[in-house]
Amino acid sequence: MEKSFSESYKQAGVDITAGYRAVELMKKHIARTMTAGALSDIGGFGGLFELDLTGIKRPVLVSGTDGVGTKLKLAFTLDKHDTIGIDCVAMCVNDVICCGARPLFFLDYIACGKNVPERIADIVSGVAEGCVRAGAALIGGETAEMPGFYPVDEYDLAGFAVGVVDRDSILDNKTMKKGDVVIALPSSGAHSNGYSLIRKVFEGEDMVSPRVELGGKSLGEALLTPTEIYVKPMLALFGAAKVSAVSHITGGGFYENIPRSIPAGLSAVIEKSAVRVPALFGLIADKGGIPERDMFNTFNMGVGMSVVVAKEDEATALAVLKENGVNAYIVGEIAESDDKVKLV
Repeated sequence: MEKSFSESYKQAGVDITAGYRAVELMKKHIARTMTAGALSDIGGFGGLFELDLTGIKRPVLVSGTDGVGTKLKLAFTLDKHDTIGIDCVAMCVNDVICCGARPLFFLDYIACGKNVPERIADIVSGVAEGCVRAGAALIGGETAEMPGFYPVDEYDLAGFAVGVVDRDSILDNKTMKKGDVVIALPSSGAHSNGYSLIRKVFEGEDMVSPRVELGGKSLGEALLTPTEIYVKPMLALFGAAKVSAVSHITGGGFYENIPRSIPAGLSAVIEKSAVRVPALFGLIADKGGIPERDMFNTFNMGVGMSVVVAKEDEATALAVLKENGVNAYIVGEIAESDDKVKLV
């Protein structure tokens, strides 16, 4: 490909040699993600993955796709691009794990106004880190230089993950019953949701100076903190406790996401006073004058994922999550009701 060059295309704003340079720079990051099934040296137009079905009687593939949204605008403003890829992976694999599936591989898509190889490599370094945290291989992707469509200093980032689960191991909320407990898995911050509102609230604010209320972090640091990836702790939990439902708390907050995993006739009763709300959300609410209900209907409020387990498995579940680095806690219980979710 060293002979591939088009001066006419370059004059139109697309430098294909920059694309080749970006690929070379990202190779070391991609190499970190390789797992046993990744066939990295085969193919070229598609990502190949050899599926190991050992111990799986009825394999079901589970896929999830997402982007990062307007959180990218903060990455542009702060010129920091090496963590935003973690968010992209997290938003996909955290959805896949809600079905009980183990992520296998990930592919990304980057569209930009100008291909700056070092910046593209920074983005992919974050994607690779996310894949490592999720135990998934980064087996392919695409970088599209689109002058005139995106500003030269901006880009979009999206991707998708594919996982596998045994048909008999797919989470079944029909096993949920009154008295089961709702466990909260803490978030790392606002994750990747609500950033259109966040940017409106903090428009013109100092993003770089340390803030006491944020533990010495700057507002920019706090807001760019990447999304927590829950794959490995959740896989450990599935093997130790009776889990009937998992909710990934993303856009729409508690009111939209928790009901998606609750069957008819039951409700997750969430104790608002039990929710460990990080200072960042208080700052958002105070600065923006945002009502409490809107906060719980927009943000994760410190709960990145909720899990419903049988009451008898409460202690085991909390212990397993703690052993896997998650300081989870009880945030509510299941009651008989048609409301799906109640915040009390």
